[in-house]
Amino acid sequence: MTRKHVRPKVVAGMIAMGILAVLAAAPLAASPLKIGDAAPNWSGLNGVDDKQHSLSDYEKAKLVVVVFTCNHCPVAMAYEDRLIALQKEYGPKGVQFVAINPNSPKKQPQDSFEKMKERASSKGFNFPYLVDATQDVAKQYGATCTPHIFVLDKDRKVAYMGAIDDNMNASKVKEPFLRNALDALLQGEKPPKAVTKQFGCGIKWE
Repeated sequence: MTRKHVRPKVVAGMIAMGILAVLAAAPLAASPLKIGDAAPNWSGLNGVDDKQHSLSDYEKAKLVVVVFTCNHCPVAMAYEDRLIALQKEYGPKGVQFVAINPNSPKKQPQDSFEKMKERASSKGFNFPYLVDATQDVAKQYGATCTPHIFVLDKDRKVAYMGAIDDNMNASKVKEPFLRNALDALLQGEKPPKAVTKQFGCGIKWE
């Protein structure tokens, strides 16, 4: 009986397809929040700058983009450069991005606070990167995966939630959901799509 040799590229493709299949198969529950709901308040979250942060710290911002994300997830990592670029572009327009890591470091050591500091420094994050140590904030928002986006309007009501765009591969994006939502809200209009389906790695709960 002869053994079939599988080419490395084929193996890599199979692995990639397996990862995507796992992500696609993971049921992502809807957030308990609805568009127009008051956003859950939060305070005292430690940031990689060794300061405590609260939602009220950003009261001057026209919009606040809460991003539940982490260090280790390949999907979250794929979106880091896009988030940095969006903060750079929309910051002068009054938009503040805030990244929050809800993952348990016991379940995923790569998401420890020290690793968060390393990641923020190496990537040059231009927005606060906070740890949700109790996971209470993620639960209140109904975050299910990393990344998961919630845009809060000037009254701090939920105006958009879901995905950043429609493709993990930046070169293949057809619908920039978050960008479209920000543009509309800054013009006093409703987002063309206020809710989209988030996708990524499931949050590592305690």
